[in-house]
Amino acid sequence: MKKVLFFFAVMTASITMAQDLPSNPQPGKCYVRCTTPDVYVNETVSIVVKPAYKTLKTVPATFKTVTENVLVKPEGKRLTVVPEKWGTETVTYVSKEGGNSISTSPASFTTSSETLEIKPAYAQWELGAPAPDCASGNPDDCRYWCYKGYPAEFTTIQTQVLAKDASFSKTPLGSRNATYTKTVLLSPAKVVEEVIPAKYKDITKTVLDKDAYTIEETIPAVTKTISREVLKEKGGLTTWKEVECSLVEYQALPISWNVNSATLTAAAKNLIDTRLMPVLQQNPGVKVELASHTDSRGSASANQALSERRAQAVAEYLKTKGINSSLLVANGYGEAKLKNRCKDGVSCTEREHAANRRTEFRLIN
Repeated sequence: MKKVLFFFAVMTASITMAQDLPSNPQPGKCYVRCTTPDVYVNETVSIVVKPAYKTLKTVPATFKTVTENVLVKPEGKRLTVVPEKWGTETVTYVSKEGGNSISTSPASFTTSSETLEIKPAYAQWELGAPAPDCASGNPDDCRYWCYKGYPAEFTTIQTQVLAKDASFSKTPLGSRNATYTKTVLLSPAKVVEEVIPAKYKDITKTVLDKDAYTIEETIPAVTKTISREVLKEKGGLTTWKEVECSLVEYQALPISWNVNSATLTAAAKNLIDTRLMPVLQQNPGVKVELASHTDSRGSASANQALSERRAQAVAEYLKTKGINSSLLVANGYGEAKLKNRCKDGVSCTEREHAANRRTEFRLIN
């Protein structure tokens, strides 16, 4: 993707070179074109590649021989009447109920006293006598003020306090019991029912065990799930936005990729959230290139494929954060853009190789 970077060192006629350039640019500022993107949503579609259908299987009827115990004489009953029985019972009752007698003691008091403050302590300013050697014609000029304090005043009042409150005590009065005799039913009259058991006989017969039937089996449909993007809102409006000049140059996104892996770790996702997402949120509508590189170790084709997968992994994660796919350009450069001398055949330290294993981003037009 071609990078668009405008540096205006002086105000010149370059403003009028093209109709679609920013109006009133300022010297030393950088601008990128912001295009409102087409808004797409992902939807999953299931396609039936083979419909559901049924298979039928016939199962014949089966029979079995059973022995059945049949009733030849039903159950009967014989009833016997048993008369009631009576007895006597002595009952004890209270002929006179008990109670209580109550005696009382009056309350008693003792003499006491209580001291109360009738006037609180206070202080006030008082004018003293004039000085005898006052040189002023006004004697008040030679007088002084004193802030004098006076103690509180108290009085004592004779009082009574409760020594013992009024009380009472109870003395129980006994009760008397008596008895009487009554006739009671020991057992009521009843009818005793005796069951005469029924008579049975065993017989043998052939019965249907299971009737003929069909087994229906439904073969489910074969479906294939396809994910597709559907246009939700058409974009296309274009504006220019002033951005930091550093953002149109490659910025490091120091993801620590595992060896031969293009899977984002939790730490890598947190790095994208804190370093790249704020830039995209502050510059809505601006495209961003996601560039991934490898060191020179391994074949060039394998490194190219690995770098592309890593760049695409970052783009896919940004989509889950709500960034429109039309604003994301994922490029893998493999080992084509080494930052140092560590090309094939050159012996380098691990630290030097690590400088080439990098992921970067920049704002583009």
